[in-house]
Amino acid sequence: MSPTPANRKPLHTRHVTCTGYLRDDGLLDLEGEIQDISPGGTDLLFKSIPAGSAIHHMRVTMTLDMDLVIHDICARMHAGPTEYCPEIEHAYGALKGLQIRAGFRQEVKARVGGVNGCTHITELLGPMATTAMQSKMAIGRAERNGRLPAQGHGPMPKPALVGSCHTYRIDSEAVKVLWPLHRRETAAAPG
Repeated sequence: MSPTPANRKPLHTRHVTCTGYLRDDGLLDLEGEIQDISPGGTDLLFKSIPAGSAIHHMRVTMTLDMDLVIHDICARMHAGPTEYCPEIEHAYGALKGLQIRAGFRQEVKARVGGVNGCTHITELLGPMATTAMQSKMAIGRAERNGRLPAQGHGPMPKPALVGSCHTYRIDSEAVKVLWPLHRRETAAAPG
């Protein structure tokens, strides 16, 4: 916010909601929704949008396994700026088999970026990927039942969080708790 209060008029609101679910069969379902709302209404090239209505309203449902491999994906456009927008919904089937991991967003853009997809649905897949990771972490926390992940004996593989941001840099205090030095796997001695 600016330091000096000023009268403001809302121009545009974007809502993005992503929710992860654990299914009874052990798979994950992710639901993502994006809405661009015009508070005062607007006239577009192909139609008029009444005040408070959506210019864009898209939903994506994705089914993943615990390795975060996409087994199924469905994209739907409930509102778009043209009647032609829904023609691209089927393109997102090209993401089946893709794993959410490092490089996911680049691979998504390679498959459904630009004219091969919808800008807004493709953007929604980024926060959905983050939601998939957070959902998997929620399962891990529940399985640990309050125990620290580093408790135990013997070598421990490097946790996925290490190196992911400032807090989890390899030399941080947080990583010393998450991945104690005495639990780190050591490289085999040259022989």
